[in-house]
Amino acid sequence: MKGLFADVRGERLKEVKSHRVTYGFIVDPESGRRIDEVLLTVMLAPRSYTREDVVEISCHGGMIPLTAILNLVIKGGARPAEPGEFTKRAFLNGRIDLTQAEAVIDIIRSRSDVSLRMATRHMEGGLSKEISSLREELIGIAAQVEASIDFSGEDIDIESRDILLKKSERVLKMINTLLKTFDHGRILREGARTIIVGRTNVGKSSLLNALLNQERAIVTPIPGTTRDSIEEMINIDGIHLNIIDTAGIRKRGGYVEREGMKRTMDLLKDADIVLMMLDGSERLTVDDRSIMREVRDKNLIIVVNKTDLLQVIEINEIKRAFPDKRIYTISATEKKGLDRLKDGIKELLTDKEITSESILITRIRHREALIRAKENMENAIKSIKDSMSEEFIALDINAAMESLGEITGQTFSEDVLNKIFSDFCIGK
Repeated sequence: MKGLFADVRGERLKEVKSHRVTYGFIVDPESGRRIDEVLLTVMLAPRSYTREDVVEISCHGGMIPLTAILNLVIKGGARPAEPGEFTKRAFLNGRIDLTQAEAVIDIIRSRSDVSLRMATRHMEGGLSKEISSLREELIGIAAQVEASIDFSGEDIDIESRDILLKKSERVLKMINTLLKTFDHGRILREGARTIIVGRTNVGKSSLLNALLNQERAIVTPIPGTTRDSIEEMINIDGIHLNIIDTAGIRKRGGYVEREGMKRTMDLLKDADIVLMMLDGSERLTVDDRSIMREVRDKNLIIVVNKTDLLQVIEINEIKRAFPDKRIYTISATEKKGLDRLKDGIKELLTDKEITSESILITRIRHREALIRAKENMENAIKSIKDSMSEEFIALDINAAMESLGEITGQTFSEDVLNKIFSDFCIGK
């Protein structure tokens, strides 16, 4: 960038002090023409985001000056950054680990205060500390086993094996504790996939509109108005819901309706929570009972709609069919009972064992690595109990350490890095 920047005192870029904001102009070195009035910040290594020399130019908004400056910088020898390249460089230079790098994109994409706080804790190293603590425990166990292999020439004695077993079981318990947080952590990060199902004309679209507090879905008294799923996002006290209004399920219908019903059944497979809607002003139908059978094993809330009308639905039959499920009565059109329903959704999605300060597993990559480490520890514990050779124990302990190292990036492959940082936007 030599020759591009000149401030009011005629200083050049190489003379600008580190970690100072300097006022000046971007100048075309060939024509001498001033391109824009800017603020320039120089951050010399290692005190920068990437631990490399970094220069930031703050120019006026607008594509013309921005493009002109960018073209001059590229002409001077720079190149456009790849997606996530700055964060990738920060990782490769040891300033952050992989969990902190992933937290950067989670902060950017956070959809609620809760998900933002969770991502920030990861960015500050909360998950890294948990994984490092596990690896330290494993290093101690491995050292005990290796010492037996290298120096004693004999099997581990009974007392030592008992200590080894207790340490290994403690690590396994810690891994299982982290694994249990995945479902809740994933929902906080990505949102809970919430499906509204029911036969035609029970009020599914009215419920979606009421929860959104806007007319998003078309509502008519004609059955089968919703032919395809409609997805929207709402936030209930920090829990993000991807809520989907589906096509009504009924045995009779044309090709388009049947295709809509097929998509509804496909959506049910991946649902985190299902809101099954029934019409309280009518008796249960064949279609109602068919749906009740389909959702029996789901994470379910039963919503009886149209309380503004005379209630004739067989509520006791519903209670017998779902003795352990909550039933909420509402009027979607009059927006009555919605607060209780929202509380019920939040309660169903909240893990009471997890506090606001808990460190949660949020990514499938982390979960898969922990599952491998769990399997390794289970094998090691079995080997200890069966008095097998120390070499077998060491093999599984080292494999567990390697699996945990994949989470923080102490062990990684180029393919994993490329996949992680390909999700980033340019400039991060």
